Amino acid sequence: MKNAELSQKLVELLDLRYEPIGVKIIRKGENLPEGFTEPANNIRHCQSIMRARNGGSFLIPAEKHACVVGASSLGLVPTPPKVKSGEFHTNLAMFECTDAASNMISQRPELEEGSAIATVVGPLKLFKFEPDVVILVDVPETLYWLVPAATFFEGGRQTFSTAAFQATCVDTTLIPLLTGKMNMCLGCFGCRRSTDIKNEEMIAGIPYVNLEKMVEALEKIHDGPMQKARKKKG
Repeated sequence: MKNAELSQKLVELLDLRYEPIGVKIIRKGENLPEGFTEPANNIRHCQSIMRARNGGSFLIPAEKHACVVGASSLGLVPTPPKVKSGEFHTNLAMFECTDAASNMISQRPELEEGSAIATVVGPLKLFKFEPDVVILVDVPETLYWLVPAATFFEGGRQTFSTAAFQATCVDTTLIPLLTGKMNMCLGCFGCRRSTDIKNEEMIAGIPYVNLEKMVEALEKIHDGPMQKARKKKG
């Protein structure tokens, strides 16, 4: 299926509030894609995600990334010493000490420094090429249905990884990209402070390579289990 078709199916099957979002990390040596424009002002990765769910599309070079914490995890810029040491996050009063904050940073997945030159973020339907991941923002009941979709063919359980920071850059971009598995999170301090995400919303990141199979599973459960469970809400 083409991306526009996959996007439309996700919207219809899940009854999504917003557009599915495509994210592509442009690696060093790769060409910048056409059809996406550089933002006028610096922007955070989480801000680009939340704007893309409402139709915005962006080609964001490393120097236009406003958040060095997110940009460094994505391989776009070096990790600042104050972030590595824990001083930066401790100053936000989210950790008791720098060791605790540093421990969070030391455990985050990250791409090699300088390995990426830009990110491309926008509605999935606009992508003429394959994104790395597809991100959905919605309420828990809606995103819950991604779990039975992910386990429909092979069963098993889903395990999600998250932290107090980096909900969009690490939790729902890097983890799905690096593990090849869907990840969900509740949002984070940064995205809740800097974007218009609603209190009741959360975020899911799906590896693009798994998306078509998940849509196939959603099609199989949509008219049966999904409708039976959703009828109980009213």
